[in-house]
Amino acid sequence: MVKKTIILALCAAASAGAWGEGYQVNTFSAKQQGMGHTGVAMELGAESQLFNPGALAFSKSTFEISGALSAISGHASAVHEGTTYKNSNGVSTPMNISASYRIFDNFYGGVAFYTPYGSAINWGENWPGAVLNQNVDIKLFTVQPTLSWRFLPNLSVGAGLMISWGSVDLNKGLMTGASMNKLMGALGMPAEAMYPAGATPASVNLNGKSNLAVGYSVGALWEINKKWNLGASFRSKMTMTVDKGAASVSYNGAAESFLTPILDNLNHTNFKASLPAPFVFTAGIAFKPIENLTLAFDAQLNGWGTYKALDIEFDQLEAFNQHLEKNYHNAMTYHIGAQWGVTKRLDLRAGMMIDTNPCDKNYYNPETPGQTRIEPSVGLSFRPLEGLSIDFAFMYVQGLGTDGATGHYDDLIYKVAAQQNPALPGILGLTPQGSFTADYKVHAFIPAIGLSYKF
Repeated sequence: MVKKTIILALCAAASAGAWGEGYQVNTFSAKQQGMGHTGVAMELGAESQLFNPGALAFSKSTFEISGALSAISGHASAVHEGTTYKNSNGVSTPMNISASYRIFDNFYGGVAFYTPYGSAINWGENWPGAVLNQNVDIKLFTVQPTLSWRFLPNLSVGAGLMISWGSVDLNKGLMTGASMNKLMGALGMPAEAMYPAGATPASVNLNGKSNLAVGYSVGALWEINKKWNLGASFRSKMTMTVDKGAASVSYNGAAESFLTPILDNLNHTNFKASLPAPFVFTAGIAFKPIENLTLAFDAQLNGWGTYKALDIEFDQLEAFNQHLEKNYHNAMTYHIGAQWGVTKRLDLRAGMMIDTNPCDKNYYNPETPGQTRIEPSVGLSFRPLEGLSIDFAFMYVQGLGTDGATGHYDDLIYKVAAQQNPALPGILGLTPQGSFTADYKVHAFIPAIGLSYKF
């Protein structure tokens, strides 16, 4: 029974890291990224499906196809007890593609593919926060068929069906080297077998694919006059569920002989975990003070307040299901941007996005360090041929920092010591739960390139 309890505690702690923050990706368009990712009150053709399905019916083309690729180079650091630790990330590449077609006058259909959520970060195998996260790669993909109808000359509505799926690949430490050293010392292990500061005796990999999830996106656009547009859109909450995640354990150093009998069954344990992809409500305005200049402002409410806890269930081990507090809160994202049509072939753009933090710093995990971000951007479009547009954008992300952020984890060695002798944890000075506190900073560079064609 004790053995099963330990295994379940490990699974729960590791799975929590996999779904810790639900990083929202705001890279739906190279054009709109250049102007602060505004767009809910603009007439964007096929790309309107991603910002406001209602605006699609204002398209002036019979057919349009548009695609973009972004490259996110993110950098994070954590200062713990005076030492700075930095991540070593690769480049994440969220993408989007959308196509639309005029079915009847003022009635359009389309389909879009995009990546609304995702996260990738690598802190390395051996650092003091490894018990919370070593590295993680989370992906979520959505296909959205859309219909849009302009039922009045200046008013349109639209709706899309969101069909989403994803995957997670997570590595985290199972205990600290300091805790393992206390147990090994009590068992008479020599000093040369002990772990240096930051070393991780054992780690777990969790890998799984989510089931399909279905949601909806609706929106409306009101063209008040030739200068002013008003738009609003709503993307529903979805629940992403991993039904049969697989776990595997790796070891480092002398702890393997102690831990293998306890952790071997972890290699054969499946887990089920769910997380909400929160609702998003956006309202905005677009203003054309002169013919070739567009100014836009969007306010976006992200429904992270629905993410209060993470529930973990285990195959045939219902008595040990986990309920982990997360305590997220709703958060706002503000977008402002400008587009200037310099010539018939060239548009220039600039913008700013302010993305506020939904995380509680008392329930913190470093797989996607949460903090309010300031994100200026610039961009341009060049049309070498009629109907063909080549788009470029660059966004810089600067986090405002989070100090004294604390993550909590179960101490496996406490449970191992208690299995050997119930009095041993107290003798060794072990506690059932440990914590890791650090000051975090993040920044990122996000170039993007897009291509669209219409006729």
